Amino acid sequence: MNPAATASETRKLRVVLIKPSKYDDEGYVIRHFRGVLPSNTLACLSSLTSDVAQRGLLGAGTEVEIKLYDDTVEKIPVRKIIRSNRLPGRRTLVALAGVQSNQFPRAADLARKFRQGGLQVMIGGFHVSGALALSDTIPAEIRELIDCGVTVVKGEVEDTWGDLLRDAVEGRLQPVYDFMNKKPSLDNQPVPVIDRDYLKKFIASNFGTIDCSRGCPFNCSFCSIINVQGKEMRLRSPGSLERTIRENYRRHGIYFYFFTDDNFARNRNWREIFNLLIRMREEEIPITFMIQADTQSHKIPDFIDLAARAGCTQVFIGMESINPLNLESVGKTQNQVRNYRDLISAWKAAKIATHVAYIFGFPYDTPESLREDVRRLQSELEVEQASFFMLTPIPGSQDHARMTREGAYMDPDLNKYDSFHETTRHPNFAPGELARSYRMAWRDFYSFGYMRQVLAKANPEKYWNIFCNFIWYKNAALVEGGHPMIHGFFRIKDRTDRRDGFRAESRFRHFLRRFRDIRKLAHSWILLALEMEELWLQTRKRSEAELRLLAEIKRLRLHANRNLRAAELQLAHMRAGIHFPELRVPSRLALAFRNLNFRMAKRITYSRADLKIFWKREYRGRMPWIRPDRVALHFFRDMQLLFLFLRDLARRMPEPSNP
Repeated sequence: MNPAATASETRKLRVVLIKPSKYDDEGYVIRHFRGVLPSNTLACLSSLTSDVAQRGLLGAGTEVEIKLYDDTVEKIPVRKIIRSNRLPGRRTLVALAGVQSNQFPRAADLARKFRQGGLQVMIGGFHVSGALALSDTIPAEIRELIDCGVTVVKGEVEDTWGDLLRDAVEGRLQPVYDFMNKKPSLDNQPVPVIDRDYLKKFIASNFGTIDCSRGCPFNCSFCSIINVQGKEMRLRSPGSLERTIRENYRRHGIYFYFFTDDNFARNRNWREIFNLLIRMREEEIPITFMIQADTQSHKIPDFIDLAARAGCTQVFIGMESINPLNLESVGKTQNQVRNYRDLISAWKAAKIATHVAYIFGFPYDTPESLREDVRRLQSELEVEQASFFMLTPIPGSQDHARMTREGAYMDPDLNKYDSFHETTRHPNFAPGELARSYRMAWRDFYSFGYMRQVLAKANPEKYWNIFCNFIWYKNAALVEGGHPMIHGFFRIKDRTDRRDGFRAESRFRHFLRRFRDIRKLAHSWILLALEMEELWLQTRKRSEAELRLLAEIKRLRLHANRNLRAAELQLAHMRAGIHFPELRVPSRLALAFRNLNFRMAKRITYSRADLKIFWKREYRGRMPWIRPDRVALHFFRDMQLLFLFLRDLARRMPEPSNP
């Protein structure tokens, strides 16, 4: 279609909403077979586009088609999208949505490709809005896109999305739209909608996201939210939230939510929202959710109690530091370290799992102090989960504006502005030392001993929620070497989809690269699976039948003062009234299993330590077929434990919801 076509000739507008990913250090797009966190921005823009179409704001006879792509979980079909613009009577608009600073290089590469294909392209999000909000001039990376014909959108578009789409239909998009001073009321705006096909690309298909409010009243110098979304809290109406949540449950089976508000505790409608969720739960709609809240949330009367009754399973708290000097230096004066213990205790008393954000790289940090901080998070505050970040001067933050004025060093590569790369120079850390402290924190905090301590004390209702988060976090931070907010499960590396400046490898070299990657990943996953299996064995809730069996074996063992024979173990099983239907094995193997001595039977219940000793010590350097019976027996036991662990894990994972 001719790009100069008039609105009267346009019969169909295809709106392609794309959430860009970012590049890794080798220039490959960070993309996974299955993601963890779906994009709320895609859901918001999809609902706004549907609303524009339903109200006929683009003129009679104009149809609107919406396509969603998330670069983190699927390859963007650039050529296919470009070809769609050539069909008669159709115009395609590409909107690169919710682009953060670390995603901007990837977004810019996609924008240039679409512009070369003759498409209209918009870009918006925190980087564009933040960089323009605190700068007197247009930054070079944004100016480059404008010069390529890309439309830059600054601010939020709830009140103006129809105008933007109308300009796209008529072929008269402007280079820059500035809505920063026209922040929309969210009271009666369309609530983010669920796209079933999109959710299938994520681990949990019962997972929805909603921003119940926007804005933050505080003054943290490292945060861009206050300069992009503002300090005044803007709220969605509780009625619209209730209608959406009920509809999502009825149509899609969605019952778990991440309310993405930067600070739910400052949403003036929190009480009404919690009460409507409580009513839904009383109607046997099993709504559960997680929220973000500040360190003063425990002082708000009824807030934690109602959150628990409404179905809150986890709270994400911006603790940031336990050094008061650090907090004062970045303007986070609302955080009072002396209240942290009471804060964590209050949430845990309500049986809500705590998850704190902790930042490395504040002015008073040192390698030694950070190691001590991690220890104190475990021993003094006993937080159940922690996410670590490196302090990054995000465009749109006061830190970035100040460092720009002072001419301080900031890494020019925006791709590194992801909170797990060093982007500045710290006087207390040698180059690379802050990154090492960051990696060590993930390793030390999520050590086997501390995870066991957390799960042993966890509320049984939240056990599997915390357990699955441990798997996710250890995989992202320690296997993938990134951050849980970015990484999902099983990296996909497209040979030709690589950052400018990195040459596409030959098929053979890329095959070798992927072979090495997958071999290393498989090895890491096996070790992770065995670690988590052992964690499960040592912390899992034991059934009454199993406890009866152990008590009976203990009684027999005390009387006999020796290893138990097969007949005695069988007698213990009968007295305890236990049978194991899942253990349908040949009689000889069953007899061998029952003929284990008491010590080994006890370990198989509480730990696989004896198996680990067997594989590592007894058969190190020996040919396994010398004692095939022992090898077969231990292999059977190992597979049996792994099966029971994976079965228990699968039962606790969210089931796919009906479309």
